[in-house]
Amino acid sequence: MIARDGATTLVVEDKNSINATEVASPKGYKKTKVGVIPEEWSVVTFNDLRDTNVSHSITGGPFGSNLKSEHYTKAGVRIIQLQNIGDGSFINKDFIYTNEKKATELKSCLIYPNDIILAKMAEPVARACIIPNFEKKFLMGSDGIRLHIDKDKYDNKFILESINYKQFRRIAIARSTGSTRQRIGLNDLKTIPIAIPPLKEQQKIANILTTWDKAIEKMQKLITAKEKLKKGLMQKLLSGEVRFGATTLVVENKNSINATEVASPEWEEVKLKKIVNCFDNKRVPLNKQERQKMQGNIPYYGSTSIVDYINDYIFNEELVLVSEDGGYFYEFETRPIAFYITGKSWINNHVHIIKNKNDSLNLKFLYYALVHKNITAFLNGGTRAKLNKKDLLLLKIKLPPLKEQQKIAQVLTTADKEIELLKKELEEFKKQKKGLMQKLLSGEVRVTYEP
Repeated sequence: MIARDGATTLVVEDKNSINATEVASPKGYKKTKVGVIPEEWSVVTFNDLRDTNVSHSITGGPFGSNLKSEHYTKAGVRIIQLQNIGDGSFINKDFIYTNEKKATELKSCLIYPNDIILAKMAEPVARACIIPNFEKKFLMGSDGIRLHIDKDKYDNKFILESINYKQFRRIAIARSTGSTRQRIGLNDLKTIPIAIPPLKEQQKIANILTTWDKAIEKMQKLITAKEKLKKGLMQKLLSGEVRFGATTLVVENKNSINATEVASPEWEEVKLKKIVNCFDNKRVPLNKQERQKMQGNIPYYGSTSIVDYINDYIFNEELVLVSEDGGYFYEFETRPIAFYITGKSWINNHVHIIKNKNDSLNLKFLYYALVHKNITAFLNGGTRAKLNKKDLLLLKIKLPPLKEQQKIAQVLTTADKEIELLKKELEEFKKQKKGLMQKLLSGEVRVTYEP
């Protein structure tokens, strides 16, 4: 990938290599509280970044008692919540508002497009993003911190990247409090040091990192489009709306246009108890201490995913696992309630284990029929929703002939592999950007610019 601006070209030839103008000698560098940086760079605090000519250019959100759910409205001034603050980007979901009167009462907590907002709470603590411009103003929730920088001295994008850089975050985490969830106050943030190059160099660095951001965003949009396409495909294939070999045309005479249309076998709605065996009696839970004594490379499965890796196994075969408790039952449209596994595995008692009774059922098809199925009507209540074995076996699926099952499973598996490959590429892009940030934000790699 190439990150290019008018004065500098950084060429990343492979994931382990970033070729640029690198300074190998310590000459021209100085030691500071943030480490060794170029002599032309300075060290400032988070508090120094603010624009002193703008009111409340660095401030926290309102106290919880000043902004409660009773102040929420269906329209008005949008409130930025903790979940809207992404690690580098704004997450545009979970819309809540308050009226203009309340926003005016809390005017010191207003935040505007292109301001930087930081999260007081994890995960991770002190993550930051830039406020988007689709509203004229916003109101911060109690866990937000506004930063309006002095644009005569600092570049907004460069400062955002510096705040999300590992060095700043490491200090923020060290200053945080809370055992279950970390939290940092504004006063603890104010004195965190940041290495600052001249403004022109900040802008060059920001342009380079923006190029990577655009590539990452493009890949994310492609993945989203592929996932949407797969979702629509699943709905059509698993309902029988789209059929493979739904009809067979038998031509009776090669010189005749007459033909006999023979319908393929119809789908059957069946309960799981007719087509699968359940092996819950073979599950063996292991606590953390037991697993630590058995460390290895064999997956140990829990309710929703692999929990650990150990050196022994119970199963060595193709299986479908369905969450018993702790599953994503109420998020079934976007998160899995079942997963397909093969090979050696150890499985705990928070997930059901099922396998086809005979070869008339394709196990991969069964997985796709269950992975996003709405089973909320079958759950037992309580503080932790649970799908009992009895209710699991009462679940119904639409079952086509075996060959059609195999074809559906093949198509959806291909779609999954394509999405997984794109996700790996996305992670590689993110990893490369991180490596580039390490070099650019520390001054290890310098960019040329017009003074």
